[in-house]
Amino acid sequence: MTRYAYLGPEGTFTQMALHAWRPAQGQEQTPFGSVDGALAALRERQIDAAVVPIENSVEGGVSATLDALASGDPLIVTGEVLVPITFVLAARAGTTVADIRAVGTHSHAWAQVRGWAQQHLPDAGYVPALSTAAAAADVAAGSGGYEAAVCAPVAAQNHGLSVLAEDIGDMAQAVTRFVVVSRPEWLPRPTGRDKTTVVLFQRSDRSGGLVELLEQLSTRGINMTRLDSRPTRESMGSYCFSIDLEGHVADERVGEALMGLRRVCAEVRFVGSYPAANGREVSIDPLTSDDAFAEARDWLDRLRVTGG
Repeated sequence: MTRYAYLGPEGTFTQMALHAWRPAQGQEQTPFGSVDGALAALRERQIDAAVVPIENSVEGGVSATLDALASGDPLIVTGEVLVPITFVLAARAGTTVADIRAVGTHSHAWAQVRGWAQQHLPDAGYVPALSTAAAAADVAAGSGGYEAAVCAPVAAQNHGLSVLAEDIGDMAQAVTRFVVVSRPEWLPRPTGRDKTTVVLFQRSDRSGGLVELLEQLSTRGINMTRLDSRPTRESMGSYCFSIDLEGHVADERVGEALMGLRRVCAEVRFVGSYPAANGREVSIDPLTSDDAFAEARDWLDRLRVTGG
């Protein structure tokens, strides 16, 4: 039995991502109140893997996950799941929209329904909750200081709440990306449809420093799909860069790029190579294919031995 942690409680979008990744049969699912808590349990071997949110199509990177993966004992991403996000406004039976003075939900969820709330609940305040499902649980229990929750439909159903409004997200095509995180004991094999995540730490903050890092990718024909800057917490103005790029560490061009980054960075934290959830084949220029790199290396080896 595989033991999975997820950002809980039950009924969160993270649990939906876990079910999409692996059916519930043959696994133990443990909800945690925070990303840090789930990943700490993984590092302490209390569980085998954790599913956590890392990026949203509306709000961008999830800072709690990016920071947790950039520090502490190394962990690696072994897979990812894309979950379409649909929100409802839920309250206890008998509650009307006119009764709502405050709404509870997770900060990322609130950012995705803010426009709807301003139009339909202009006088209601917002109260942050640990998760959308936690907000639903608070409303059901009559706690939390709010009369309604923005949550997933399944959370409203789980807690016996009435749905006052459906599909209230400001962006109809909103998607959240979740990652499956494991200890660095194995690596998924390359599929040709892969993604690699790294965190880069600069040697110093100087003009052109980020360009120097990105050149290691561009000169090898590697497409970058995400770039987030996060404070290192060492001093004001000290940042690291969390990057997703197309390809697998086993690919020649990706390996060459990582060696180049290792040379120019103070630290390169490898956070995994794994199949991309969109299943799209990575487009590779013939000049940066594995064969091209192998031929160039063979040519150099001949020069070093015979001079021609």
